[in-house]
Amino acid sequence: MRIGLIGAGRIGSFHAAVLAGADGVGELVVADADPGRAAALAARVGARAASPDAVLMPGAVDAVVITAATAAHAGLITAAARAGLPAFCEKPVALDPAATLRALREVDAAGTLLQLGFQRRFDAGFLAAREALRAGRLGRVHTIRTVTSDPAPPPPEFLPHSGGLIRDCLVHDFDAVRWLTGREVSEVYARGSAGGAAFFREAGDVDTAAALLTLDDGTLVTATATRYNGAGCDVRTELSGERDQWVVGLDGRTPATSAEPAGPGAPARPWGGFLERFDGAYRAELAHFLRAARGEAPNPCPGWEGLWALLVAEACELSRREGRPVRPAEVAERAGLDAPGPR
Repeated sequence: MRIGLIGAGRIGSFHAAVLAGADGVGELVVADADPGRAAALAARVGARAASPDAVLMPGAVDAVVITAATAAHAGLITAAARAGLPAFCEKPVALDPAATLRALREVDAAGTLLQLGFQRRFDAGFLAAREALRAGRLGRVHTIRTVTSDPAPPPPEFLPHSGGLIRDCLVHDFDAVRWLTGREVSEVYARGSAGGAAFFREAGDVDTAAALLTLDDGTLVTATATRYNGAGCDVRTELSGERDQWVVGLDGRTPATSAEPAGPGAPARPWGGFLERFDGAYRAELAHFLRAARGEAPNPCPGWEGLWALLVAEACELSRREGRPVRPAEVAERAGLDAPGPR
């Protein structure tokens, strides 16, 4: 297969290295809005450099991987659909429901494949927890707790284009909860704080957030995120049921120190960042996309899944700003959408 990759930044560089050595990839073409950056990455991984427009010309490649800046996602997804290309795109499709909806309708009209990058769906721990939950091994699950903590804040220039902590980070937790349980979020209540660097407050963002979600079967979910976790990258999900309790992300590299006298101390090598923490998941995700693009596997994460997770994030952002509980259905109604049902 000839694969085009558009976006030569941090995640694009990671994906390019994986694709360059992937089975079934005969040629990798790297593109970026900055030609120099595309050329440098192409040289590092043994690929060919081109412009984004050249990659998206009909017949130029067999499939495209979109890892460009968030603001470019919707336009690139639309262009790929119109060119008849299967596409993988890192989340989000866009930062607002209206733009997301327009791009998804382009994909539907073209009848092409769009796989969205929620890599936790390919993580071994999340997969095992989903299987256990769906098999009934935990019994009735009454409480879910999620944690997403970055070891250090991003650069200040990242914030205005990120959508904020809730849309950027917690949206992963929202997607994971929907995917794990097969349920929808009926109501949210969210709070945030910005006690760290001033650039968070200047961007209207927060560096720490917490949300209480109520699922449509009554299950309660607490989801927390922070940009300040000096111990390391911490991504955990606890599923508490009447029969058993499972924890995703609890291993010898979890950046936590037990306060108990006989408990474990700080790990010698905690997870340093999300790319390291989810290395295997990212690789499995791309391998599945290649199979899906060849028609050998179903789409594990259609673009619409990103919209439903975004509606939860939008509801949380609205709740944080207005200090009230918000139903994602309210956000969906404003966008002219019917809320999704259980999957």
